[in-house]
Amino acid sequence: MSRPPSRPGWLSQPFSWLIYGFLWLLAHLPYRLLMSLGAGLGWLIRVVFRLRRKVISKNLLACFPELSQAEHKQLIKRNYRETGMMVSQTLRTFFNRSPQPFDQLHIEGREHLQKCLDQGQGVLLVSGHFTALDVGGRVISEQFPVAGVYRPHKNRVQEYVVRKSRLKYATQMFTRDELKGIVKRLKAGGIVWYAPDQDYRRGQSVFADFFGVPASTITATHQLARISGCQVMFYGVRRIPEKPYYQLSLSAPLADFPGKDAVLDTQRINQGIEDMVRQSPDQYLWLHKRFKNRPDGEEKFY
Repeated sequence: MSRPPSRPGWLSQPFSWLIYGFLWLLAHLPYRLLMSLGAGLGWLIRVVFRLRRKVISKNLLACFPELSQAEHKQLIKRNYRETGMMVSQTLRTFFNRSPQPFDQLHIEGREHLQKCLDQGQGVLLVSGHFTALDVGGRVISEQFPVAGVYRPHKNRVQEYVVRKSRLKYATQMFTRDELKGIVKRLKAGGIVWYAPDQDYRRGQSVFADFFGVPASTITATHQLARISGCQVMFYGVRRIPEKPYYQLSLSAPLADFPGKDAVLDTQRINQGIEDMVRQSPDQYLWLHKRFKNRPDGEEKFY
């Protein structure tokens, strides 16, 4: 007797859909209330997921050795709070189509990006993994035709929801492996936005300093700029407590980029992301094992 055809993977996870339905409802709460819930979630994460506290602490000790013990503990506490609020911000970005507060936001330096578009130049926007990352993605995508680069999720429902949500404002979403499509878009004068500041196992990487610590970093920014001839700009986003709730900024295109040395170019990229982190160190994703891979001969970091 033949088996009935199996349902598509994303339909076979009803519990996941129930969770996302609940999150959709949360996303429509008033902004301040939603942020307060996020702050509470950050406290819960700090209490429940104790293993990640060691990762955050090690990262901050390495990157901010000048902090006193009390300052170090306070920064960890604030980072957990921002991590919880990251969930709230992402929910509102994905599921709430209300223009507020996104329509009130001005991107400082947007004239640099507009000039590149007017001249038909492709632009690679470089960001870091900040807690307001998806807010920044939605805002700039609603003002310019931007394509994003992301890492696919293993959970099929999560992958479906995240990709569909981002495509409501982004013109296209590339996975990290779709390099031909990314290069083609850049050569055609398009805008591509991505964050190269995580320790990936795949891809060509070099060790470049991040806060003075050698960090395994993909050389994709150098390679994409070299192959496509695009301009490279930094795009920063940070949450602020009062209206309009976010500050966004675009740098001028990097001068003399790319150069001949992929390591030096990658170091420039890490330095630019570091500069953005220093503006709001509590709003960076420190729970990521940024220094997991080490140069030959070095002991484990975590």
